Amino acid sequence: MDDTKLRMHERFEELRKKQQLTLEQLAEQTSLSKSALGSYEMEGQKDISHYSVVKLAEFYGVTTDYLLGLSDMENHPNADLNDLHLSDEMIELLKSGKINNRLLCEIAGHERFQRFMIDLEIYVDRIANMRIYDINAMLAAERKAVMERKGLDDSDLYMRTLELAQVDEDDYFARTIFEDLRPIIRDIREIHKSDTTIADMISPAEESLRQAESVLNCEGSSEEKQVRILLSQLGIDYDALTKDEFVTLIGILNKSKYVKRHSSKRGKSHTLRGRKKKK
Repeated sequence: MDDTKLRMHERFEELRKKQQLTLEQLAEQTSLSKSALGSYEMEGQKDISHYSVVKLAEFYGVTTDYLLGLSDMENHPNADLNDLHLSDEMIELLKSGKINNRLLCEIAGHERFQRFMIDLEIYVDRIANMRIYDINAMLAAERKAVMERKGLDDSDLYMRTLELAQVDEDDYFARTIFEDLRPIIRDIREIHKSDTTIADMISPAEESLRQAESVLNCEGSSEEKQVRILLSQLGIDYDALTKDEFVTLIGILNKSKYVKRHSSKRGKSHTLRGRKKKK
């Protein structure tokens, strides 16, 4: 339910911005108050009247379920599966959660997707197969006749040109289909460039490395930096320790075999030198 609420306030804002409207303009065109409209775009908002939901759904031309984040279908909430001509396998795949249905819809909704499907159909159904075969056969025959008539071999420029002019159907369509698909994927990726993804998140190992690099750039003795790194792994701010906490911490760390000690000329071992004055 919380996810629905989150999506709901984002959906209200998304639809308004899609229409390039300010809250003032939306209020004027819907006769709803600006304060109410603004509150609908706030995370956690629960007090939304049925009248406002219906009014805004009609204004944007979407279903109430779409407006409330309960569905991703704007205008076809009760589409008949028979009209979609989907196989049982496709329906099961879409319901399984194994693929990203939203991404699939974005790909299919792209303006260049129809061109991609046409070229794919031409290749799969071998629609251009005979034409390509005829062209290759004609070039091969021409090449053979000229070679025999003039005594040329493969090193001749014209003979090599006729050879390279022949089309490999698989290679040709692989390239064609890829060129169809590339701008579709590029455009969708650009649309989602501001989305937060798992790839954008900093791993614990990377975060630890960053903290270590930050500590090493700080002033202080090597022992102090070592303690800073140890504390950063525990999420403790070294500079936020009080004097008593600092003294207690040093007493504990001095018992660790992993903390290096520095021996003074007086023969006493201590962990830290140059510690900043504590409050």
